[in-house]
Amino acid sequence: MAISPPCPPYPPQPGGAAEGGVLRHAHWWQHKWVRYGALITLLALSGLVILALVREQTGTQGFLVGLGLAVLPVPLLIAAFRWLDRVEPGPWRNLLFAFAWGACAAALIAIVANSFATRWIATATADPSSADTLGATVIAPVVEESAKAAAVLLVFLFRRRDFTGIVDGVVIAGLTATGFAFTENILYLGTAFGTDQLTGDSGIASVTAATFFVRIIMSPFAHPLFTVLTGLGFGIAALSTDRQRVRRVLLPLAGLLLAMAMHALWNGSATFGEWGFLAVYLAIMVPAFAVLTWLVVWTRQRELRTVREELPVYTAAGWLSPAEPYALGSMRARRLARDHARRHLGKPAAREVAQYEAYATSLAFLRHRGRRGRSEADFVVRERELLNELWRRKDVARPALDHAARMTAPPIPVFAPPWPVPGMYGYGYGYGQGPGAGPAAGYPVRPYPQTGPQVGPHPQPGAPGGLHPQPGPQVGPHPQPGPQVGPHPQPGYSGYDHYQV
Repeated sequence: MAISPPCPPYPPQPGGAAEGGVLRHAHWWQHKWVRYGALITLLALSGLVILALVREQTGTQGFLVGLGLAVLPVPLLIAAFRWLDRVEPGPWRNLLFAFAWGACAAALIAIVANSFATRWIATATADPSSADTLGATVIAPVVEESAKAAAVLLVFLFRRRDFTGIVDGVVIAGLTATGFAFTENILYLGTAFGTDQLTGDSGIASVTAATFFVRIIMSPFAHPLFTVLTGLGFGIAALSTDRQRVRRVLLPLAGLLLAMAMHALWNGSATFGEWGFLAVYLAIMVPAFAVLTWLVVWTRQRELRTVREELPVYTAAGWLSPAEPYALGSMRARRLARDHARRHLGKPAAREVAQYEAYATSLAFLRHRGRRGRSEADFVVRERELLNELWRRKDVARPALDHAARMTAPPIPVFAPPWPVPGMYGYGYGYGQGPGAGPAAGYPVRPYPQTGPQVGPHPQPGAPGGLHPQPGPQVGPHPQPGPQVGPHPQPGYSGYDHYQV
């Protein structure tokens, strides 16, 4: 683990990617722009096909009416999932992909597969009414939830660095389902409008009004609720270690099966009698929605607590100021820091602070996974990348976060004890005080011999701030004269050596 800021960048290796050595000899399909282009083309073609199919079934006027009504809940659902993702915001490209996959690819798969299966059942049984019921309660849940789960699986496999826990699974799954529900609502509302045009119904008694009330007012969260169960399975699997391979496979499958079961129950509620739909809605859907909402909010608060608990070790090494772990562990302090930077330095500075907050959160989660034995093989490389990103933005972000910490810190008791109190902002060695950079407030200090190789400058004891870089890189064992903050797993623990700061 890195012990002192900053680290000079590694020089490009001969024949490496920086010099074109790897990319020059790579096959054309291995280039990133080829994969991106293929994915965008696939989604665009799916969108055009689904647009033509929906317009064919609803008519131009019905399509426009359905589009205008179906778009109403979309901003609210997207805002809700973005709020859940504020602690460690995921890249916009992942979120756009999830929504586009649900609205285009998953919806196209569902329409084609459901129509084919329903027609086949009707032909085989010569009973169209039972075919429709079987298609809605059995075929549709399996096809639709599998199509939506594909987006979560793709992000889980190919954007593993951005998929680190439960909240990531919930957000990706929820946005995929939001896109799917958007397209499906256009179809249902447009078809209902076409029916009203034929029958002459209008107003509250119309089929369009009834469909709007059930799908947009009562249950806009239905599809997100189903698919979030799949996202929970993937999110818990992301918290597993590489050795828990069975768990990483079974948990997503269990979440998918649970999503299918709840979807089938919801679709089949209309067959349970006159009050069946309302009974399922009140007894199952609403409580399940409340429980899942509580779970993701609780997980969000636990993520903030993880930030507050993991970052102080980087304060001891001089990478962060003592106020930053407290400020980064509070959403209110984060907002105040961005507002402070925007007010004094403009919008670009506010964006720098927001990026600083995101990188610091990723660093805290990375260390947390390492302590739990769930780190990846590139732990040291990833940590160094995140620390360098923080160091580049510290001149803008640190004053703003220090200001936010002062504005939100709890008052210090009048009869405060003269020793450091764990968790109390303002106690312990400060940044640039004491030996080296000083330990974080309330964290134990124990000397550990430095046995692993160190690269780059090293803080000197007794120097202001503890930051006297040595000229040029230093490789090899260096005794560590300053305080060390534990715990320190042994070499080989969880995929990396010398877990020290």
